[in-house]
Amino acid sequence: MTNSDTGSKTESREFQAEVKKLLDIVIHSLYTERDIFLRELISNGADALEKYRHQSLTEEEVFDKEAPLEINIIVNDKNHTLTITDSGIGMTKEELEADLGTIAHSGSNSFMRNLTEAAKKDVSLIGQFGVGFYSAFMTAKKVTVQSRSFRMDDEGHEWSSDGEGSYTISACPGLHRGTRLILELKDDAHDYADEATIKRIIKEYSNFVPFPIKVEGEKVNTVQAVWTRNKNEIKEEEYNEFYKFIGNAIDEPSFRLHFSADAPLSINALLFVPQENFERMGFGRVQPGVNLYCQKVLIEQHSETILPEWLRFVKGVIDSEDLPLNISRQALQDNALVAKIRKVVTKRFLRFLEEQAKADPETYNDFWWNFGMYLKEGVTTDFHHRDNIAKLMRFESSKSEKGKLISLSKYVERMQEGQEEIYYINGPSREAIEAGPYVETFKKRDIEIIYTTEPIDDFAFNHLGHFDDKKLVSADRADLHLPDAKEEKVDEAAPSEEQPLAAKETETLIEWIKDVLTGKVKDVGESKRLVSSPAIIVNPDQFMTSSMERIMRATGQETQDFGNKNLEINTRHSLIKNLSSLKEKDEPFARSIVEQIYDNALIQAGLMVEPRTMVDRTYMILERATRID
Repeated sequence: MTNSDTGSKTESREFQAEVKKLLDIVIHSLYTERDIFLRELISNGADALEKYRHQSLTEEEVFDKEAPLEINIIVNDKNHTLTITDSGIGMTKEELEADLGTIAHSGSNSFMRNLTEAAKKDVSLIGQFGVGFYSAFMTAKKVTVQSRSFRMDDEGHEWSSDGEGSYTISACPGLHRGTRLILELKDDAHDYADEATIKRIIKEYSNFVPFPIKVEGEKVNTVQAVWTRNKNEIKEEEYNEFYKFIGNAIDEPSFRLHFSADAPLSINALLFVPQENFERMGFGRVQPGVNLYCQKVLIEQHSETILPEWLRFVKGVIDSEDLPLNISRQALQDNALVAKIRKVVTKRFLRFLEEQAKADPETYNDFWWNFGMYLKEGVTTDFHHRDNIAKLMRFESSKSEKGKLISLSKYVERMQEGQEEIYYINGPSREAIEAGPYVETFKKRDIEIIYTTEPIDDFAFNHLGHFDDKKLVSADRADLHLPDAKEEKVDEAAPSEEQPLAAKETETLIEWIKDVLTGKVKDVGESKRLVSSPAIIVNPDQFMTSSMERIMRATGQETQDFGNKNLEINTRHSLIKNLSSLKEKDEPFARSIVEQIYDNALIQAGLMVEPRTMVDRTYMILERATRID
């Protein structure tokens, strides 16, 4: 329906019947964050400026040719208005009706049909159908648009509406080229007439728009979108300045990856690794540090979708023109495409780390000490990238100097002939591991063993399972099979203190120890791995190492009792041989010795024991040992 006032040359048009309801959905449902309206209006202004810049190259004459290409914003906290002006391509009267009145003249059914068809063609819906413009009504009770086309024969017109049932169009002579939006703010939106608020929103969402954005004459978007430039043209200082801005940091990054890709997707990425790991320092779980952009416009800050969670320590920007967005620019429509972008960027970042590890091992080792926990998390949670992450893992080993790290690849290179498995053992420190019983057999056979000292290490190795077709095996497993782990023959000529117990005596002792430790151990056997320790706890369950059980207990998770462990005894050790004699002379005291041996073995395995019972028993043993008679 159209009403015309020929005297004032103002045309008043009513929205079609269903449009008011549709417009209410656009204003109140599409946009979940109110600040988004300013991003949308600035983006529309930037589009208009870009269109003018392109059009002016082909037109012989354009209106206001000398006008600078920029966006100006004026706030009026007294009148509660916000004015946004661009010197872009501008709109004629017909274009005002078409661009701002699409919903009005199309009708809701046609409008929704157009959206559906565009989505089928995988077309970005940014700026289409006037939807971004209508976000202005989230904050404004009335919106006035004054626009003058770049064409020499245009006179300028004004479009105005309260977003309820109608809009008006009238002549508006005397305008400069471009578009001016005047928002009369709602009562609950007066803070958008505050200069500081507007600057904050611009810096958050529109800081990298390629045209100057001025608020009360002051340029706000001062940081360049360096990720769109050729990296050969960017100075180190510019990278560092950008990192400090995007990462809210005061230091300089330890690593930087800047790359572009055209296939299979158009991607520009600039990623940084910080110097410090605040999560490791106890400041709590960090937010994802990468922001998602589409054509320099922020789509998702601290994106939880564009990189896997285990890369949350990475800071920077990922910009893709291929991102399919819904009409509010706030939600990604095509999860498969997002997954593809995530896969491309993650794979490229892991390759970058591998390159850095080869080029500068010392710097990479520093990175590993700080951020290795995230890569280990990735091994346990990310099946697709598990093998590539494994190449980046670093550990100390029995053949590396203290503080020096080796890769799993280096371990495989140094494996003995015939060795088919990669061995590792967990402990609180290198010193604790080397003082324990689990490495004795490896030292004797000159087999390298990896030292894992972090709680997550065994979980990571358990999930990894294999590396370079070699199985990862914990040294505390009961079914450990070493290359030369053959039963040694008894040397009759050797001194008695070096000889093991006789076979019959060993069998009798083992059966008796089983009886003493009924309910505490699953089995007792003669050890083929011990050299200088009297006993050792081993795990018959290949999937539950002692360190994994330790972690699960510490986090309150249910595990089986220690009774699912095996105890191995060293029949060459004097304590075990003395025990065999003691049980015949003083069995009650011998039982206490067995229980103490068992508790000591649990402690060496890093497993918890009941300290009060053990302390009382220790005092009893000490008291017995100190009797003069």
